[in-house]
Amino acid sequence: MGLLDDKVVLVNGGSQGVGAAIARAAVREGAVVAVTGRRTEPGEALVAELAADGAKAMFVRADLSDADQAKASVAEVVDAYGRIDCLVNSAGLTSRGTLLDTTPELFDQHIAINLKAPFFAMQAAVTDMLARKAPGTIVNIITTSAHGGQPFLAPYVSAKAGLIGLTRNAAHAHRWDRIRINGLNIGWTATEGEDATQKAFHGAADGWRESAAAGLPMGKLGQPDEIADFVVFLLSERSGVVTGSVIDWDQNVLGGMD
Repeated sequence: MGLLDDKVVLVNGGSQGVGAAIARAAVREGAVVAVTGRRTEPGEALVAELAADGAKAMFVRADLSDADQAKASVAEVVDAYGRIDCLVNSAGLTSRGTLLDTTPELFDQHIAINLKAPFFAMQAAVTDMLARKAPGTIVNIITTSAHGGQPFLAPYVSAKAGLIGLTRNAAHAHRWDRIRINGLNIGWTATEGEDATQKAFHGAADGWRESAAAGLPMGKLGQPDEIADFVVFLLSERSGVVTGSVIDWDQNVLGGMD
């Protein structure tokens, strides 16, 4: 459909999982795509895959726990392509911690990746858009757990709830600049990172996805490619004037009870 024809899209945290799915979907819709990640191998492998299909793509190595590198990721894209039209903040740290056992160091790690990195990447992207007096779109990947979440997600929830507030604040601040900023609260999703998390923190066996899916209303976990299609829609003009929305992309209903 060409929803993102000729748009320059940066997907922070885009070398695997939901971010990689978003990069693939954006390319299918005509975008030039850049992805960031801490590890070079998966990032370059994804870019090679996209390039083999004829796409224009680049990998930017960045440790998003460093705010300067988050800002620099945008600068590298602007240097390479002359502008940034769309930004997706999909990087996320999901290590566990409760109110009682979270250390200041763990808390700071969550704030750095889940809140501070999106803040300063958005700052850099919006600065470029304003300098060109051009419209743009931003989508922040958040989580349904930001509504409260499980006890073992205390630092994660704290940071992601802050990202909800940031999304709405920035959307309000820049609506007259025609910069639309929205968020997506995704639920339990089948990714490589979630597989590693379940095994590392919850002792899950190899078949945990099937068992988990059987206990969900739709009979499956969230799928990265489905999330990616929704993100592309929000990035594109097809989503109209919507801004400042934080959408629950999940099969459980907030406030619903059985």
